[in-house]
Amino acid sequence: EQAAIGGHPTARHNLGCIEGGNGRTDRAVKHWIMASKLGEDAALSSLRSFYSKGFVGKEDFASALRGYQAAVDATKSHQREAAKEFYETSGGE
Repeated sequence: EQAAIGGHPTARHNLGCIEGGNGRTDRAVKHWIMASKLGEDAALSSLRSFYSKGFVGKEDFASALRGYQAAVDATKSHQREAAKEFYETSGGE
C-alpha cells in the first residue's frame, strides 16, 4: 500500500487486483487507471478486460489509454533505441 501511495505502478495495479477480488470494482478501476497512466501494462490489460465487461466507461478507458501512451512515449529515446539495437545484434534476445 505504501509503495502504491508512493507512485509505484505495479503496486498500484496489485492493489486494484486486491480491490477487485474483494468486490470493490470501482476502487479497482481507479487503481488501474492510475497505474495505466504511469505506464503499467498489466493495469491497462485489466482495464481493457473490465471495459469489455462494462465496468469501465468509454471516457475513463480512453483517458487511461492516452495516459499510458504518454508514459510509454516519455520513456523512449534515441539512446535507448540504440542500446536495444546493440544488445539484439550482439547476441542478446
